[in-house]
Amino acid sequence: MTPTKAQIRKWRRYLADERVEAQTYRNLAERRSGPTREIMLELAAAESRHEKHWLDLLGDKAYPPPKPRLFSRMLPALATVFGSVFVLALAQRSEQRTAYDADTDASRQMAADEHIHGEVIRSLAAESRAQMAGSFRAAVFGANDGLISNLALILGVAAAGMDSALVLTTGFAGLLAGALSMAAGEWISVTSQRELLDASTPDPEAHRSVPALDVDANELALLFRARGESPERASEHAREVFNTLGQPTITSSGSIPLRSSIAEGATGASEEVGKPWQAGLSSFVFFAVGAFIPLVPHLLGMQGLLAIVTSAAIVGIVLLFTGGLVGILSGRAAWRGALRQLAIGYAAAAVTYSLGLLFGVATA
Repeated sequence: MTPTKAQIRKWRRYLADERVEAQTYRNLAERRSGPTREIMLELAAAESRHEKHWLDLLGDKAYPPPKPRLFSRMLPALATVFGSVFVLALAQRSEQRTAYDADTDASRQMAADEHIHGEVIRSLAAESRAQMAGSFRAAVFGANDGLISNLALILGVAAAGMDSALVLTTGFAGLLAGALSMAAGEWISVTSQRELLDASTPDPEAHRSVPALDVDANELALLFRARGESPERASEHAREVFNTLGQPTITSSGSIPLRSSIAEGATGASEEVGKPWQAGLSSFVFFAVGAFIPLVPHLLGMQGLLAIVTSAAIVGIVLLFTGGLVGILSGRAAWRGALRQLAIGYAAAAVTYSLGLLFGVATA
């Protein structure tokens, strides 16, 4: 059947998106090496196969080459500049939003490819997300707490009728007190969490006790049962470990397989939490930056309702940005995270502003 104009427009849009995604993966591959580079190139090849599908359907209607959407055009450039988890998160979101499931013009294999591509990107981004989890959490929480708490504070005191100079003094006091409190809280939180994880981490030297165990009593099987293995599997696992003791490879380097069996997961268990000083410093800096933003209109000499509205507007824009950024890095829609952040911030500010008006009227 002759395709309709709507189908041609749709196919050309699909063609443009597939080309952009293929180029994004090639750009990411240029900044990688080893298996990750190979995976990126394989993904690019898969997108090129999808591109050929739409080229075959379009024929001469594929020319002139269609222009991709603005969001899609950003991906290759971001991949070239950053090549980081941010771009991987955008690529993951792009793959997950595939419209091929409900489109009969796309093959079932193409739809399945897109879903698997999303999982591949999720796996590639997992390590980077884990590495940045601690400090990123502290930075985002610090910035948002600074924005919301100081906006709420200065709106509350301004609504109560406090002089502009006193509003500034109160705002800077809130900035310093909040930043120090956030930094101390993050340091304690991360340190405590690392200590809890370390307490549950297997002893990396426990393997040294294995040669002295009674093979017949087989206490080693209890360890594997405690880790969730069935009694039969635990006994078999213990026998495998004991069998390694009789092999000539149990030397200084041959103890590595034994160590990995006994002390599985003994290192790196708390790396995802982050480092205490790094989290504390990130929290301090970003809280201070966030808390400074609502003060800008007052520093510029604005007073009264104009200063209040301007502070709220500036903070709203920043909340939309930080919320959208968290949404993107989480592999979700940016607008959902942005609106959620804005709603929470404005709700807190509205409450304190209302209380400020109430107390201002009561003391008038």
